[in-house]
Amino acid sequence: MKKYAFGVLTLLSFSLVAQSKNTPVEDQVEALLQKMTLEEKIGQMNQYNGFWNVTGPPPQGGETSDKYQNLATGRVGSMLNVRGVKEVREVQRLAVEESRLGIPLIIGFDLIHGYKTISPIPLAETASWDLEAIQHSAALGAKEATAAGINWTFAPMVDITRDARWGRVMEGAGEDPYLGSLVAAARVRGFQGEDLSSPHTLAACAKHFAAYGFSEAGRDYNTVDIGLNTLHNIVLPPFKAAAAAGVRTFMNSFNDLNGIPATADKYLQREILKGDWNFDGFVVSDWGSLREMMDHGFARDRKHAGELALNGGSDMDMESYIYLDYAKELLQEGKVTQEQIDDAVRRILRVKFELGLFEDPYRYCDEKREQAVTGSEEIVSGVLDMAKKSIVLLKNQNNLLPLKKEGQKIALIGPLAADKNSPLGNWRIAAENFSAVSVLEGLQSYPGNTITHEQGVKLINKVPAGFHEEVDINTTDKSGIEEAVASAKDADVVVMVLGEYGFQSGEARSRANLDLPGFQQELLERVAAVNSNIVLVLMNGRPLVLNWADANVPAIVEAWQLGTQSGNAIAQVLYGDYNPSGKLPMSFPRSVGQMPLYYNHKSTGRPGADGEDAGSVFWSHYIDEKNSPLYPFGFGLSYTSFEYSDIRLSAPQFSKGGTITAQVDITNTGKYNGKEVVQLYLKDHFASATRPVRELKGFELVELKAGETKTVVFSIDESLLQFYNGQGQWMAEPGAFTAFIGSDSTTKRSAEFSFN
Repeated sequence: MKKYAFGVLTLLSFSLVAQSKNTPVEDQVEALLQKMTLEEKIGQMNQYNGFWNVTGPPPQGGETSDKYQNLATGRVGSMLNVRGVKEVREVQRLAVEESRLGIPLIIGFDLIHGYKTISPIPLAETASWDLEAIQHSAALGAKEATAAGINWTFAPMVDITRDARWGRVMEGAGEDPYLGSLVAAARVRGFQGEDLSSPHTLAACAKHFAAYGFSEAGRDYNTVDIGLNTLHNIVLPPFKAAAAAGVRTFMNSFNDLNGIPATADKYLQREILKGDWNFDGFVVSDWGSLREMMDHGFARDRKHAGELALNGGSDMDMESYIYLDYAKELLQEGKVTQEQIDDAVRRILRVKFELGLFEDPYRYCDEKREQAVTGSEEIVSGVLDMAKKSIVLLKNQNNLLPLKKEGQKIALIGPLAADKNSPLGNWRIAAENFSAVSVLEGLQSYPGNTITHEQGVKLINKVPAGFHEEVDINTTDKSGIEEAVASAKDADVVVMVLGEYGFQSGEARSRANLDLPGFQQELLERVAAVNSNIVLVLMNGRPLVLNWADANVPAIVEAWQLGTQSGNAIAQVLYGDYNPSGKLPMSFPRSVGQMPLYYNHKSTGRPGADGEDAGSVFWSHYIDEKNSPLYPFGFGLSYTSFEYSDIRLSAPQFSKGGTITAQVDITNTGKYNGKEVVQLYLKDHFASATRPVRELKGFELVELKAGETKTVVFSIDESLLQFYNGQGQWMAEPGAFTAFIGSDSTTKRSAEFSFN
């Protein structure tokens, strides 16, 4: 009888907000909005982190008890970091079955590159240049996360960055706005699918709005000062692409932008996002960013911060509790308007209806599905496929790779060679520690060779106690180097796995140096002195300075942090069962002093060039280093070779509304089947605002059998020539252009055309 009564009460609670399935979402939102008190509306704008043992007894007394009561009385709109069906069901039960209107929670989580089964870090996935694979990877992550009760992810991060010192480069798509825009849209489509109400999809969140990746000196949370030209041409395109792809939420950024903290930036949030782009989802603050406006010196106190944020366009407060404490008072004082509050709540409710949470608040709470989906063969195989596609071959002198599968003695050396944690990278909150396949395990799956393993340089503080635990490569103990050198002397081939530990990149992991941490460089040089047949496998979350390795090591593989299936993916590439096809999404510097470094730079008034103007010092350069990167944007080798024809244009010019094509023939001239990313760059010779020396405007991933030739055709229309010009307009201007087509951003293969 008690169970029956409970069910009746539940249905009655739902009936207060649920409408017919045929009722338009907007009508349902408005009907519910009319029923809500001011306190309930403000509650929807409040987001809590998980704050008690959900499956245990209710908290008694203190702040935790107050939060619990807010949850049960409809004064919480969302929670984050509550995961697992049992936990999510309980917090959802409190919101739906205890509160007056029974408005369901939206459950957020940082699903950055996989939930429990971890995919490559997003920067690595971008190196695949395979948009279909990237979308599929996001969809698999969504499937596993939603099975654990989650229905909102704080991803994709679409910040463009040009500074590898910034630790969060691992979360994004690199330095280019065109590639970044396509990746942003692909990840949004992957997370959200075609039906947001499906229990296998979740709401995505484009972050961090805006310009977080341009923080001064690459130092996290730092200030940003850029012009409108850079803002509109470089920073905003991926956000606009995410909005066009239907992303349902945005997150503002920690930084100030030209003196205004993004959390309160009306120009970004109200004029551009909600105005020009007609975005009808909601904006959530980053963690505590409302109260951090006091640290910026922009808000005088918490109440003032709430006023600034709400006026600025922030709809939901993540973990500051400021709207909850002050929004009503601000409204009574006329500092904010009822219209602003209603607009914020309307946006939040809209997304909840679209997710189907009002139809069934527990649609993400199926324990049988959680058990069946988590770590399933479908997800594991998808993660492995993505990992292989993310690997970039940087050097392969004398075809040292692929390795022979039998009869060789291989010395596997390095602090990361047998490590099962670093490959997971940062932002893997739900993953089990030490759950990755190590490189040692991957190589051991090929039984034909004899493998010896030495760390050489040990890891320190190896067991992370939590998300913010610092782990490092040893900087005090060289005792293992001698054993590693001895092992290398007797080997036919040395495979060295070096780089950054998994927590050395990510949020708050900015680095002033970009070399190999600890004693790894010394280890590399000592081993190279006794055996030159070295395959260097890099495991890192950002570009590194690799000058010595490039000059002295015959084979270099950029393996990033590839996730759960890392070791298997690396082994399959090293042994040639998968031919690497990745291309760099960020330039690799020769020196940290080059930061920020990016291919699509401006010419400047005295451009010069490396190796030119030798008789003069009066041009833009360093006196102790080249301007150029060690490895340029778009660079990546294969076990086979490709030959390009000259570019053929369909016409030398075109006009507004017209199109021309640029095409090349590409031939696989090697002995392996392989893939090549054919890249199109355009140069605008003169305009009303200075333009980059070239910009990526197209690419195609082409698969070719040995000896096969294919024709790749790029269509060039007005949209590819558009930019934010000197008059503050987004348009294409008449003029002369050059098209470049090749294998990376330095290609010289070109053809001229004009637009009029």
